[in-house]
Amino acid sequence: MRFYTEEDVQDFGSVKFLYIKTSLSNHIFTITLSRPEKRNAFTPTMAEEIIFALAYANYNNKVRCLIINAEGSVFCAGADLNAFHDTSANTKNSTLPAIREEAKLGDAFNEVYKPTIAQVEGPVLAGGFLIICGCTFVFSVNDAVFSLPEVKRGIWPMQVMASLSRVISARKILEMCITGKSYNAEEALELGLLTHITETESIKNEVQTMAAQIAQNAPYAIQQGMKAFQKLKQIPESEKHSFLKAELDQILASEDAKEGVQAFKEKRSPNWKGR
Repeated sequence: MRFYTEEDVQDFGSVKFLYIKTSLSNHIFTITLSRPEKRNAFTPTMAEEIIFALAYANYNNKVRCLIINAEGSVFCAGADLNAFHDTSANTKNSTLPAIREEAKLGDAFNEVYKPTIAQVEGPVLAGGFLIICGCTFVFSVNDAVFSLPEVKRGIWPMQVMASLSRVISARKILEMCITGKSYNAEEALELGLLTHITETESIKNEVQTMAAQIAQNAPYAIQQGMKAFQKLKQIPESEKHSFLKAELDQILASEDAKEGVQAFKEKRSPNWKGR
């Protein structure tokens, strides 16, 4: 990742986060947005903390799946504009390594080649879309709402457009940006913003079940497959099959592929190495 190097995350355990919480269990890494008193609106520092945690998960071979959830009644209200426009309103985290370029959440999520699940239990507003659009899967409760209200404040969701362009149509992006209307969970699912709608009492279990299922599968194959999928957009149509065949050959030569075949023959669970 260009924001933090593998060397930068070596002292992950010594970082004391101000606005997020993290945990790692059974190959599942959880990032919890923890600024509920401000509706989890992110400051520049909070964005850096999220990106640092993403970098750690990306480099750590023990991590096979990520979950992004949030404390409080709002999943994320977007950027804290006061903190972005007034540096004195942004509390720095002195334990966090210096970020190597300006924090951009959309780009950071694009550079994580591991499945990421958003667990949405409240409204997602404005820049909060950078998080859910950056995730591989989005589980939402029935009563969550999704809105880009920037035009009501004389602003436009510029960076959000880039993230939205990966998941919904151009006309619907403009509709969301121009009207500033709220969409319920069913409408968000139809748009393609969500992958699953579930009940409040069961969302945690359903997310954990999905994460556990992902963690059982070959991590190297998943990472290489996700990288290839992203690169595919830049490959000319006439070269796509050749490109993908070369990517498959690389996976077939991996330790995990050999282990997967051997485990299948021996009728046992594979012992993945992530390489």
